[in-house]
Amino acid sequence: MLLMKMTPNGDYVLLKDEAPVTKTASGIIIPDTVENNYTNAEVIAVGPGLYTMTGDMIPMQCKVGDQVMVQTHQIKNSRISIDGTEYSLVHESEIAMISTK
Repeated sequence: MLLMKMTPNGDYVLLKDEAPVTKTASGIIIPDTVENNYTNAEVIAVGPGLYTMTGDMIPMQCKVGDQVMVQTHQIKNSRISIDGTEYSLVHESEIAMISTK
């Protein structure tokens, strides 16, 4: 599998989008015309982090398996395909929230 041979560089994070919610818990169907500003995704791979100008490492905040929330336009504008599967490659700073399970 090609994914295992590739690792994001710097502060990049590889994300797998979750299916959009199409129905509320009470059964109300959400139409396609409703624009959601944020989407949920799973972290598939993370880079090592960035270095400051003094050489100190800034560690990554998210890790593989985390559930994150990202602005929808960030996901749409960063699509890549690996082995026929669609992913998004974003900077960690573009992630709005990380799940605290």
